[in-house]
Amino acid sequence: MMKRRLGSHQATNTRIGVASRGRHYLHLVDADLISLAESDPEAFATLYGRHSRAAYALAYRMMGERMAAEDLVQEVFLKIWRTSRSYRSERGSVRTWILSIVRNRGIDQLRAKATRRRMQDRIETSAPRSHPSEVFTETWSNSIRDQIREALEALPPEQSMILDLAYFSGCTHVEIAGLLNIPLGTVKGRMRLGIEKMRGLLLMEAA
Repeated sequence: MMKRRLGSHQATNTRIGVASRGRHYLHLVDADLISLAESDPEAFATLYGRHSRAAYALAYRMMGERMAAEDLVQEVFLKIWRTSRSYRSERGSVRTWILSIVRNRGIDQLRAKATRRRMQDRIETSAPRSHPSEVFTETWSNSIRDQIREALEALPPEQSMILDLAYFSGCTHVEIAGLLNIPLGTVKGRMRLGIEKMRGLLLMEAA
């Protein structure tokens, strides 16, 4: 009888200890969690719980399909688990870092998909040729897009992410605030500063 009580007491203490550790992780900041994520499953699970919804929202907006978005998020968090030590706080918040990985992997997948589509289009030799003016317009648009991309890369990470989400992913201010978990006013302020810096960079290139 005494042994059963002792065993029950030990099991209860074990459950309390596990629950206490779980609550402890909830109070850790992202930078601490990311430093533990590679070797501590509970820290990684907490990090996933905090940021997976924002990652999925961006992935779905980019991919346009639920399954593709879920696969992208799974791939991204697997990469985060393997390369969590590569995170550097001076380059932005943990959420910004995670969403940048989602964006980069999403762009890679969309480019690969577009390449496969172009290869299929080449097989269809009966397709009409583009008018010269249409070719010029497309080339000019691509050139401007490349210049904007280069200017974005020269901005601070917190500003470039917001402009990237707005320009390339089509997110609204409210959506960006939700994805990055920052106030709407902060989004607008960083966007305004980023646009001003980009304008200066683009003018320098045009001079």
